[in-house]
Amino acid sequence: MRFIGAVALVVTLLWVPVDGAAQDNPAHSHIGHITDSFRGTPDGVGLLATAIAEAGVAAQHAGLAAQDMSDLDGMKRHMNHVLHALNPEEVKALDRVATSGNGPGAGYGVLAAAQGVVRHIEWAATSDGVSEVGIIHTNHVATSAQNTVERTLRMIGLAWAIQKASSASDAAVMVEELSSLGAQLTAGTDANGDGRVGWQKGEGGLYASQTHVNLMKRSEGIGN
Repeated sequence: MRFIGAVALVVTLLWVPVDGAAQDNPAHSHIGHITDSFRGTPDGVGLLATAIAEAGVAAQHAGLAAQDMSDLDGMKRHMNHVLHALNPEEVKALDRVATSGNGPGAGYGVLAAAQGVVRHIEWAATSDGVSEVGIIHTNHVATSAQNTVERTLRMIGLAWAIQKASSASDAAVMVEELSSLGAQLTAGTDANGDGRVGWQKGEGGLYASQTHVNLMKRSEGIGN
């Protein structure tokens, strides 16, 4: 229920009615897969809404792991939850988790959803009917989503390393980084110190992708 509520909020923010002409445009169809609906996601919502909701679960459990960095078992306990939200396939390798369906995430994962955003926005950029302004925004959306993919992969590596840690002090350093990256999945980070978070490589997260895909929809005349 928590995931569905989060998705509903994101979809409310992202959804814009798409007219018949837009649905016939291949570029617009790919944009719709990102913002409105995609087969196979929880409740069939868009890839970006799915990524944001799953990222929230991953960040939450990374934060829970960081609450007591003197408790090695406690830190490890949250790692399968983090992994499930990032990529449910990862938890199949954990002895205490029988299937990828077990965990606080929805079973889709940040990794698959963010990779889907990158894939479909790049297809939109090369599809017939996309405007020149729209192409500019596809780069912004893709770059921020790819930042999320890279952060997700880093978090997966950290989660496994934490599982193997032999001391709380060793695990704590990694949990601190894991928690920071969890927040960056959506919010991004001010990597260049200019006082703001842009869409550029190493900066933007899923919220930047959300901002620029909505700007792209406006430039493409999709919806109102």
